[in-house]
Amino acid sequence: MYSICILIIPKNFQISNIIYFLTFLFLLIKLFSLKFQSKKLYIVFVSEGKIMRKLFYLALALLICSYISVHAATLEGGVSTARLKETEPIKNQIFDSATNLPIPYAKVILPKENYTTYTDANGYFSLKTKVRDNSILAVAKDGYRPFSLTLNQNSLSKPIIVGIDKSKPFDIVIDSTVCHLGDGAYSDTSANSTEFKAQSLGPSYSKAFSITKTSPNQNIYIVIGSLIGLDTKLANKVGQNRITTAYSSPVEVFVNGSKISELHLNGDNQRIKIPPMLVYNGKNELTIKTGHNMMETAYIDYDDIEFMNLSIQTE
Repeated sequence: MYSICILIIPKNFQISNIIYFLTFLFLLIKLFSLKFQSKKLYIVFVSEGKIMRKLFYLALALLICSYISVHAATLEGGVSTARLKETEPIKNQIFDSATNLPIPYAKVILPKENYTTYTDANGYFSLKTKVRDNSILAVAKDGYRPFSLTLNQNSLSKPIIVGIDKSKPFDIVIDSTVCHLGDGAYSDTSANSTEFKAQSLGPSYSKAFSITKTSPNQNIYIVIGSLIGLDTKLANKVGQNRITTAYSSPVEVFVNGSKISELHLNGDNQRIKIPPMLVYNGKNELTIKTGHNMMETAYIDYDDIEFMNLSIQTE
């Protein structure tokens, strides 16, 4: 940006030129004030009255252009220059929960966004995609238990630092994909309805698994990495959905035909202990049934839910 200062020194100072002189004096003050927002200052000396009149109009035009130029540059884009500078990216990291050492080349997945990335040699990773509130993030690495968590606005505003556990000999990964239960009919006030990813499998999910019982004191758990979509009364009470006219029954979990748990809340890393007397030495069956609308009597209105990273873990 440039400023122009015009200083008038007529040879014969006449009354007829006093108006031009006073106007030039005003221009001089204004242009000097623009100097502090400019890179260069030009000073022009004029001495003749006729030239003075011509340059008066030229100076006036240049003053207007200079003023517009200075202020347009200041407001360009509606943001300051500092905001245009690239900020340092947030450093997310995956590490071993036992050793606190970073885990290189772990797979990081956002199923809803169809996005996959990997950690670098120091366990760091970046999410170079738009992440929605209440999206599931999953981590997978050979030799480690599957891990997932539900991201929200609070977790997205700071680095995601995740510690994962090494797998144990009798751990079983039943399903690492996103599974959707329900009838596929839900409102936008339902919990996490905008984050549903998969097609519905129906109202229930069953999967066989085999296990070897090594000790009568062995503790065996069903672990659900992430669970979203529950519209129970308790989920509504804690603000997990916005439905005001109805609520669903809880999700039910069965092992070999016997119900062992009810789930009332959405969340991550939900662990359900299997009673030892229900576990067979060999083939077993796990079943998960979604709830239904407790206020609907004309037909069965199933609650739509999704879960990810279903596993059996032995302690």
